[in-house]
Parts: sequence; structure tokens; C-alpha cells
Amino acid sequence: MSISVVLFTSDLRLHDHPPLRAALDGTEQVVPLFVRDRAVAAAGFAVPNRLAFLADCLRDLDAGLRERGGRLVVRSGDLVDEVCKVAVEADADEVHMASDVSAHAHRREERLRRALETAGVRLHVHDTVTTAVAPGVVVPASSDHFAVFTPYFRHWSQERLREPLPAPRSVRVPDGVGSEPLPSRDESKGLSEGLAAGGETEGRKRLTAWLRTGVAAYEDRHDDLAGDATSRLSPHLHFGTLSPVELVHRARRAGGPGAEAFVRQLAWRDFHRQVLAARPAAAGADYRTQHDCWRSGQAARADVEAWKEGRTGYPIVDAAMRQLRHEGWMHNRGRLLTASFLAKTLYVDWRVGARHFLDLLVDGDVANNQLNWQWMAGTGTDTRPNRVLNPVTQAKRYDPEGVYVRRWVPELAELEGSAVHEPWKLRGLDRAAFDYPDPIVELSDGLARFKRARGRE
Repeated sequence: MSISVVLFTSDLRLHDHPPLRAALDGTEQVVPLFVRDRAVAAAGFAVPNRLAFLADCLRDLDAGLRERGGRLVVRSGDLVDEVCKVAVEADADEVHMASDVSAHAHRREERLRRALETAGVRLHVHDTVTTAVAPGVVVPASSDHFAVFTPYFRHWSQERLREPLPAPRSVRVPDGVGSEPLPSRDESKGLSEGLAAGGETEGRKRLTAWLRTGVAAYEDRHDDLAGDATSRLSPHLHFGTLSPVELVHRARRAGGPGAEAFVRQLAWRDFHRQVLAARPAAAGADYRTQHDCWRSGQAARADVEAWKEGRTGYPIVDAAMRQLRHEGWMHNRGRLLTASFLAKTLYVDWRVGARHFLDLLVDGDVANNQLNWQWMAGTGTDTRPNRVLNPVTQAKRYDPEGVYVRRWVPELAELEGSAVHEPWKLRGLDRAAFDYPDPIVELSDGLARFKRARGRE
């Protein structure tokens, strides 16, 4: 009897899953496997919010497999060792898995391929499982990747995507392959209070609701901080409970400017992946160095702590940072504002901010997180590396009535309208009536410091 192993990584779903479909088509039985890789924990990526969301995803995946006559096998340890052990236990002929773009993923794939070859087992790696268009498919004539989004998006949009695959009707799993107990959300301590639920069932429900009621207005409202009008699908894309290929197809079927704007954001995700695939060092090193001498002394450390705690004295920045801590998620416009404030107004190394985001974000993704931080720090692919976002101007534009700020900074709840964005302008008793700090830096001083550092003066 022919048997294959399907290694789930960041593709925790049954719908539109090419590795699972190929395994089911090619062999009689399949071992669905997830390995709790100790290397992920050692690298600092196994943080509470993502571990809790992961537990939801694994439990939902197991439930879906059981509805089809199968089950999920869970192991812990070195991923390569555990996959090889399972392949031997099941007497499997082949292993199927999705490709990924990080340096860790590349090293893992090569180690696994060599180990399986020694055991006489074939490894099949499938593209367009975690991306709509695989890295390396769309490339300019003179390079191995696009460094600017607009031409990338033009070529990306012309690619013909494969059709999404249906979820299997049945999955036959061989007996005798042992599994650890499924992890539980309750095992994770220190979770964000408002952390969303994970799993393919939840992701598909959220996607359907978004396409029915949210996407039409997305072009006009995606920057509306108070309106919270984004899809909030990024955690499901990160863990692969939703397929990017399916999302593009369904959004295009919905049609309209909102759907087009949403597809553009999915293309941005693929863009960052093709950059990281070509330049894996960009996860921790400047993609385009500006030779920055970032602040790092005691005063800088105090500024960083104020930023993390949401006590910078700039309400829009503090609101976004508090949303991050409470939900393990932050509105995209908030991510831009807080990153610009740390890297440019405070002139602190973007890696400090990127690490803090990865400590809390449930959608914390190496490609998107690191390269978006680099974009805002001016060390990445932004064609205007010295742009600085003014938090007050941005707040008045994207939270004009101060609703978002009052939601997350209750100390300022009694202030009316846009006055909430500049509480330091109040005088006398009004100023002393709430416990909120003065700005930790004058915007003009921060801008002047940044310009000097970048040689713009």
C-alpha cells in the first residue's frame, strides 16, 4: 500500500491545499503531520499570541480531518528528525510540503531533502500554497526580483492563477503512527486580552462576511482608523488557514474598486515574499543601507519603553500601540505611523520596533513585518526613503473626530473632536484634569535630528 506524509507548516487548511491534493491523488493513505519545531522557539518566534492562535488552527484542522475519516499527527522536536521518524513509522514513499521564503525555511527544506533521500523517501515541494504568485515567477529582465512594487504589481496582475482546489471528501490515515496531544490555547500565558480566534472555520467565516459586507467600501475606508474597515484576515494568511490564491479569485469575482484595492494588498504580500526569497538577509539587515547611526543610549531606551507602553504623548501613536498590546493586532495605518515615529522621529533602529511587533502580532510574519519596517525606516524598497509621517497631521486625516484615540486612550475620553490629537495645547486646569504625558520629543526636533543623521541638511 502506498503512503505519503503531508507536512503542514504555514498552510493549516483543507481547502485549496496543493500538497494534500497531490498526496491524496498519488497514494492510498496519507499522514497529515504538523511538527512543533524547536528551532522556531529557539529563534524567539514562538510567542504567546501566535502559539494560542496556532493551537486554535491545529484543533480546527484536526476536526476537519476527522470529519473526513482522518486525523492530524502532531510531533515536537527537530522538524527534520520528526518528519523522517514519521516517514519510517508509516513506511511512506514520499513527503509533500509547501515552499516558503525565509532563510530558515530554505535551510530546513534542504536538510529535509537530504535526510529523506538517505531514507529513500522523495520530497515534493509545492508553490502557490502561501502566495498567489510564487517568488521567482515574476522577475525583471535585469534582476532576480523586483525592488519596486508598481512594476511588480503590473506583471503580477497579468499572471494567470491556478484554480482553487476543493477540500477533500475523505482522508485515509494509516494506523500505528503516534501523535502527541493537540496543544490548547489555555497553555499560552500572557495573551493579549482581545486576541482573535484562529482556525480555518473561523477564517472562512470571516472571509465570507468580509466579501459580503466589507470589501465594497475598502478603497475608501481602508485607512479609516476609527471605522476598523480592513479585512482582519492577515492572521489567517500568516497561518495559512486561508489560501491567497482563493482570496484573489473570490475578490475579483466580487468586483469593484474595493475588491481591486484589496487584491493590491495581497500583491504587496507576495511582493515582500519575492524580495525576501531573493535577499533573505533582509530579515535582519538593511536592504538598502543609509549608514544610520541609530540612537542607543539611556535616553533612547527610555523613549523605546514609552513607545512600547503607549505613553509617548502623541495620542494616535499611543492608541495604536495600545491596540497592539490588547489585540495582538494593529490597524495598518497605525503600523505605518508607529514605525515612522520610532525609526524617524525617535531615530531608533527599525529592528527594535520589528522585534517588538513580532513579540505581539498574531500575524507576525518575517517577510511582511521586517520589510514593512524597512520600508518605513527608509532602508527598504521605498523610493522616498526620507519621508516622515507627522503623527498629528496623520491623526487629523485618518481619525478626524478622534474616535480611535478615545477608544484606546481613555485618559483623553472627555476631550472633544480633533482636540484629542493635541492635548498639550490645553491650558490650566483643563491640562491637569487627565493623566496623560507630555510629548517625549518635539516633532520639529525629531525631524531636524533625522535630517542631520541622513545628511539632508
